[in-house]
Amino acid sequence: MTYTLITANRNYSSWSLRAWLLMKALGIAFDERIELFSEPDNYAAFRAFSPTGQVPLLIDGGRTVWDSLGIVLYLAERHAGVWPTDEPARAFAQCAVSEMHGGFSALRNDCTMNVGVRIVPHEPSPALARNVARIRELFEEGLGRFGGPWLAGAQFTALDAFYAPVAFRIRTYGLYVGHGQAWVEQVLAHPAMRAWEQAALAETWREASHEAELAGAGTITADYRA
Repeated sequence: MTYTLITANRNYSSWSLRAWLLMKALGIAFDERIELFSEPDNYAAFRAFSPTGQVPLLIDGGRTVWDSLGIVLYLAERHAGVWPTDEPARAFAQCAVSEMHGGFSALRNDCTMNVGVRIVPHEPSPALARNVARIRELFEEGLGRFGGPWLAGAQFTALDAFYAPVAFRIRTYGLYVGHGQAWVEQVLAHPAMRAWEQAALAETWREASHEAELAGAGTITADYRA
């Protein structure tokens, strides 16, 4: 039986991108279903299919698997390549994925994801500056320790999928990540990332609260969306 993966808008939904990209990159077949962010709070509508009122959501037969990290852990028990095979790289990847899942709130709040827009951001808060510095540190450590071109070595893993939305944010806001920029360019060029980006640029749907957050983040210099 083929999985069904429920995601949301390509421009906005960073959490959806993680599971979608991992499955595409590893060649794990699934049917796609998109539920649009149509309100500032979509909890009630999304509760019709998701126990948390959020996406992404993976359906495997009669089983519902929720949360991007929960989906990754579920897939790792059933498919090779989700985590690095090298033990030190795997430990690094699992710690870094957990850190992204539970942290970086300033980056999420101050630099909301929008794939098709470019912004000159406001002066960063101390919290955002710390988040960006930590991102740079993680990227440079992963590339330096495990040899690249991916964050935990030669193969794309869940670590790359979890930080892929950050690559879009880095490009959108012109954030500086030092030598980690090599990974940013690597992941942006991945065929699945390019497919996600093309779908995002083709979207005509706009949700007012997401657009307001974007406008509040700085000066919009380009908008490549349809």
